[in-house]
This record gives sequence, structure tokens and C-alpha cells, in this order.
Amino acid sequence: MRTNSVPFLVSILVLCVVGLCHGDGLKKHFYKKSCPQAEDIIRKVVWKNVAQDATIPAGLVRLHYHDCFVRGCDGSVLLNSTKDHLAERDAQPNLTLDGFEVVDEAKDAVDKACPGVVSCADILALAARDAVAFQFKKPMWKVLTGRRDGRVSIAKEAVDNLPPPSFNFAELVKNFASKGLDVHDLVVLSGAHTIGQAHCESFFKRLHKNHGGAEKSLDPKYAAFLASQCPNLSNKTTQVDMDPQSAESFDNHYYVNLKQHKGLFHSDAALLTNKKSEKIVNKLLDQKAFFKAFAHSMKKMGAIEVLTGNSGEVRKKCTVVN
Repeated sequence: MRTNSVPFLVSILVLCVVGLCHGDGLKKHFYKKSCPQAEDIIRKVVWKNVAQDATIPAGLVRLHYHDCFVRGCDGSVLLNSTKDHLAERDAQPNLTLDGFEVVDEAKDAVDKACPGVVSCADILALAARDAVAFQFKKPMWKVLTGRRDGRVSIAKEAVDNLPPPSFNFAELVKNFASKGLDVHDLVVLSGAHTIGQAHCESFFKRLHKNHGGAEKSLDPKYAAFLASQCPNLSNKTTQVDMDPQSAESFDNHYYVNLKQHKGLFHSDAALLTNKKSEKIVNKLLDQKAFFKAFAHSMKKMGAIEVLTGNSGEVRKKCTVVN
């Protein structure tokens, strides 16, 4: 039976125009011929750093996520601001990002072997994967490579595109959908909160909702603990583990916390306000199911609006355009 394919092709074109085409030009072992040792070099640099600092996996995963949600996974978050221009990394949501120095070290090491071949965007994607892999001594998800580096980084775009921890479920769904990610990806990628810490200001309002006490969606004992750690906002340096049981272990305990109403952010608790997302949370209480789902969603996220082929560039230094 013959069908008219024009409407389908038009719809695909429209999706690409709005930035939802994923992964065109990415492939496994993109540098097999041009720099065969690239992935090994990056892994060694990352593992050396993680061995010295157990907080690095959370920092690099967050850095990769913050990169991909603004202009796609193009390394734009790595660019420095200039005297006349404020870049993404200096936007309010990015002021607590970590891991820049690890990416820079990996770039220097790779360029000693293969100058000007491996992009900073690929290094960041691989570094995020390898940082988590250190715990297991094997990669937990595949990273396709071939990304090129972007030349534009605008602070306001980070503010406009990154979902704040105060978002409700509808706002989160809309934000993720704008990146070509669905509800399943939203719930699964939120599981990255199983590692890392957060500053008081990101959840402080939950403890004093309209000055009437903590949000009802927050376990009272947990709320009291958080209030003891963050009695006020005068201390901007205080940090609290996002997973109070295993903040340095990549596991599915985030979902256990969630079911106990111990999700740190309002956006975490929001995942239990919808039947579909709550059903996904329940499935991810199985750790094997979480690892499998996380691998799929990270691969999907890592392909958002990528620059490939002749687009963009391969930066000589990750902090400045060529």
C-alpha cells in the first residue's frame, strides 16, 4: 500500500528546526582512526581525579546535563565570560557547577597525543560517563562521539533553559519535552540526584513554605534535619547531601528516598504528584531497572541538538573559542 510521505517528512523537518533531532552524525568510537587512544586517555585522567575526590562524579554529570540543556551538548557551558560578555558558566544556575578543571586536564592530555582532534563537548560527555564508571570499574552507559564545539555561550539562555528545583510536574514535563525528552527520561535522569550535594538556597523555601512550616510533601523529621543544617540563608557555603544515605554512591536510593518523602527539591517531590511518573518511580526501585533506564536516557540526553560534521569547531582550549 502506497502512502503519502510528505506530511511525515515535513513534521520531521519541523522537529529538526526546533532542535529536537537527536544524534545526527554521532557514532561509537568516532576517533578510532583519528585518535584511537582518546577515550583511554580521558578515562585515566578522570579516574585519577575521582580517586582523589569522590565528589567529582556528581559534578561532571551535572556539568554535562547543564551543557546539553542549553544549545545542546556543544560544550558551551565550558566557555569563559569575557569583559563584555557573560557566558553560561556565570549564569545564576551555574555558579555552583564543578568539574571544569577535570575537563581541561583531559583536553590537555588528549591534545598531547592528537592535537586539535577531540572536541571539548565529547570530552565532557565521556568524562561524565567515566566518572560514574570509576565506582563499578566499567562504563554504565554508552557514549556516542562526534560532537563539535559551539562558539556561542549566553548566560541568559542558561536561565531560560535550565529547570530550577522549584518547578512543579507540569513545568518539568514542558521543559524536558522542549529538549525531546519524555516523562520517562524526566524521572530517570532525576535519579542522578543520588550523588552530590545542594546548597541551602535551592530548597530553603520548602522548609518555610509561606512561613507556615515545611511543605506537606516533605517528611517532618527530614524537614527538621534540613532546617538544622540551613537555619537561614546567610551562609552561602553550606551544602547538604541530596541522598542522605549514600551521597557518594551511584545507586537507585534516590527513589527509595522519594517514596519516603525525602526528595530534597520541590522538583523531586513533584514526581509523585502524577500517576504515570509515580509508576515509573516504583519500577526504578529495582536497581537493575534503574541502571538500564539511566543508560538509555543518558545516551538520549547526550545527543540533544549536537553539532556534527562541519558545524561548530574543535576548540584548542575548552574555555575559549578558536
